Amino acid sequence: MPEASFFTDMLQSITDHGRQLLFSGSRNTQAAAKADLQTLCEMLLSSRGEASGMALAAEILDRWEALDSEGAQTFLQMLHEKFGPDASKLDQAIERYRTDKSSAAVIALHQAAEPRRQELLRRLNHAPNGTATLVRMRQQLLASKDRSEAYDALDADFTHLFGSWFNRGFLTLRPIDWSTPANILEKIIKYEAVHEIASWEELRRRLAPADRRCFAFFHPRLADEPLVFVEVALTRSVPKAIADVLDEGREQINADEATTAVFYSISNCQDGLRGISFGNFLIKQVVEDLRRDLPGLKNFVTLSPVPGFARWLAKVRAAADGLVLSEAALKMLALLDDPNWPGKENGAAEVERILLPLAARYFLTERTPEGRPVDPVARFHLGNGARLERLNFLGDRSPKAIQQAHGLMVNYLYKLDDIVANHEALAQRGEVIASPAVKNLLSQSDDGRRGGHGQQGSRAFVQLMNSTLGGGRK
Repeated sequence: MPEASFFTDMLQSITDHGRQLLFSGSRNTQAAAKADLQTLCEMLLSSRGEASGMALAAEILDRWEALDSEGAQTFLQMLHEKFGPDASKLDQAIERYRTDKSSAAVIALHQAAEPRRQELLRRLNHAPNGTATLVRMRQQLLASKDRSEAYDALDADFTHLFGSWFNRGFLTLRPIDWSTPANILEKIIKYEAVHEIASWEELRRRLAPADRRCFAFFHPRLADEPLVFVEVALTRSVPKAIADVLDEGREQINADEATTAVFYSISNCQDGLRGISFGNFLIKQVVEDLRRDLPGLKNFVTLSPVPGFARWLAKVRAAADGLVLSEAALKMLALLDDPNWPGKENGAAEVERILLPLAARYFLTERTPEGRPVDPVARFHLGNGARLERLNFLGDRSPKAIQQAHGLMVNYLYKLDDIVANHEALAQRGEVIASPAVKNLLSQSDDGRRGGHGQQGSRAFVQLMNSTLGGGRK
C-alpha cells in the first residue's frame, strides 16, 4: 500500500524533526527530556505546534511501551485520576445550562463534560504508529483484572474514540488468497480463532481451491494488520458438519457450480478492538461482492460454533439456573462426562435425543439479564438479521468444540429480503426468528410422522423433551 507507506514516512519525518527541536539544546527542551509521563501528557495537551505535538506523542508512547505491566497499569490509573473532566468548568457549564437552554450552553456543557484524556488520546494518535499503540494500550486495559470505576471510565473513552476511528468508512475490504504476501498470511494463521490452522499446507487448502474465498477488513493506519476476516466455502448444499468443509479429501467444485456460500469462520484479530463491531459490515460487504461475482449463489449461511452451550448445560444439570431435569435426562446427560462419548454409537444417539431440545431452549428462550440471547455468536448473527436455521448434532468433533459445545454447531441463514425484519424482531420484541425445524423441537404438538429419533422432531421426541424438564422451572 504505497500511499499508506508514504503517509507513515512523512509522519515519521515530521516527528523526528520535532524531537530534535524538543529534546535537545535549550533549558526548556532539557526539562522536557527529564519530565515524567504525567508532565509530558500535560505538555501535549497544551502544545500548539504540529511537529512538537507529534514528537511529544511519540515520546509518551515510546515510554509507555517500555513500562513493565505494573508501570503500564499505573499509567492507566493516572489517566483516570489526572485527566478526567475539569470539575470547575463542568460545574460552571451545568449552572449555565440550568438558566440558559441555548445551543451554545449545550455545546459548552458537552465540551466541559468530556474527559481531558479523550483529547489526550486523540493527540497521542498523531504519533507514527500511534493507532496501533493505542490499540495495544486498550488490549492491556481489557486484560486487567481491575474492574473499578477507573476501568469503566477508561474503557468508555477508548470505545467512544475507536468507534469513530474504525467506522466502516475508513475500512477497506481485501480478498486474501494464496498469492497474498506471506506476512499477512502468517497473521491469518495466528489470528484464526474458530478452527485452528495447523500448517501452511492447511492454510493453502483453505485459500487456494476455486471453491474457497477469504476476505479481511483493513484500516489505513494498520496497513498490514487485518482487523477481522471471514473464511468462505462455496458449496452445492448447506453443510451440517465442519468436516464437510475442511476435510482434506472433500470433493472440490468450480466456483460457478456453487449455489451456497458458507461463512464457516469469522475471526476478530485485534484484542484491543474487542466490542468495536466490524463483522456485521464484513458479512454484508462480502455477500454483495460474492453476488456480483457469482450470480448463481442463492443461499448465504454460516456454520457456526456455540461457545456458551456446554457452560449453560452444566448449570442446567446442576439445577443452578432453575431448570429441573428428570432423573432419566440427567442419566443420559451423564454420558457427556466421558470424553469418548461421541464415538459410542448407542450413547451418542441417546445424547442427541436429549441434547437437541435443550439446545433449542438455549437459543429460543434463554436470555441474559439484559434480555439478549445468551450465546455470543447467536447475539452477533441474530442481531445482524440472520435466521436460526438448523441445529447440527456433533457438527464439530474437535476437542475444543466438544469442550465448549458438546460438538454442537448451527446454521444461521442470511436471507436478504428478511434481514431487516429479523433484526427488528429481536431488537424490538426480543424474538429469535428460527426455522420451523428448530421451533418444532420446542413444540407441544406434532403429527408424529417423522418417527421418534429424527433430528427434526416428532411426538415421541417432544414427549421426551417434556419429560426431561421434570415439571419446568421452580
